[in-house]
Amino acid sequence: MRDSDASGLSDVLLDWYDRHARVMPWRVPPEEKKAGVKPDPYRVWLSEVMLQQTTVAAVRDYFRRFTDRWPTVANLAAAEDADVMGEWAGLGYYARARNLLACARAVVRDHGGVFPATREGLLTLPGIGPYTASAIAAIAHDEAATVVDGNVERVMARLWLVEEPLPGAKAALTRLAELLTPAARPGDYAQAVMDLGATICTPRNPACGICPWRDPCRARAEGVQASLPRKLEKAAKPVRQGVIWIARREDGAWLVERRPERGLLGGMLGFPGSDWDGGGGAEPLAADWQDIGEVRHTFTHFQLILRCCVARVGSGADAVRGNFQPHAEFRPSDLPTVMRKAFDLAESVLSPS
Repeated sequence: MRDSDASGLSDVLLDWYDRHARVMPWRVPPEEKKAGVKPDPYRVWLSEVMLQQTTVAAVRDYFRRFTDRWPTVANLAAAEDADVMGEWAGLGYYARARNLLACARAVVRDHGGVFPATREGLLTLPGIGPYTASAIAAIAHDEAATVVDGNVERVMARLWLVEEPLPGAKAALTRLAELLTPAARPGDYAQAVMDLGATICTPRNPACGICPWRDPCRARAEGVQASLPRKLEKAAKPVRQGVIWIARREDGAWLVERRPERGLLGGMLGFPGSDWDGGGGAEPLAADWQDIGEVRHTFTHFQLILRCCVARVGSGADAVRGNFQPHAEFRPSDLPTVMRKAFDLAESVLSPS
């Protein structure tokens, strides 16, 4: 494809975006941007971190709560770790929440509370990789950085008829995306191509009839658009198992513990449990434990089955692990999803009759 052809495709997509851009709480609409309103790098960064492996629909409310509570990067940098982890609960991938805090504190400590304005500068911050750096640089600073997420990969694979399966095709798809990234309005273009993938060039049943790139799309011409991008079959996820102990004291307090900072669910509030290797593990206190069933949860690389044991204990109960948190201070929303599933199972058993 000649440079002039690529430029023409970008112009067509930007015209489409000007009319059909999705409304996002973190986005500056194209008409406002043309009027001189600049995107806030903090909001762009926060949304991009939240959107990793998560849908727009799931992120909207989290984003609003975060920005209401911590409207600037300095506010977030000063937040308590436990408060941020609690607000993050349900978004998954808790390492991202820890990196979020580390990045906010680095921006305040090393950059005077101002995000670097270039992709290379952004890459020096903790938790910011090539994709996120490109997205912030393009959307917040109009650097001609190429932004490639799953939506963009799908659009490129269909537009150019790339039949090599993912993940092997990633490098080729990125090079093709670079050809179309314009020098003018690269931030709007990045959002436009992601919108195209999310709303028209969807994984199933793409709406080719209303696509602005309908005519030049090579996959559509061959009638194979719905089958692209091809993906290698994933191996079945291994299953890990463990035990979780949920105790409630007579005064309503719950036995909880803070997980180690490193590792899965690092720094999150939870209930004492065994290792997730099928082994037993020591009970956190002597009690009449009742097995009430199991909860299941799927992580990125494995499936987890936790057997839930519950107990009511007296006011003088002494735990060798964790501590009893008063009922008035205990917020189930602070729990990561797998722990919340266990709590929901246990609550009906341990609630006052």
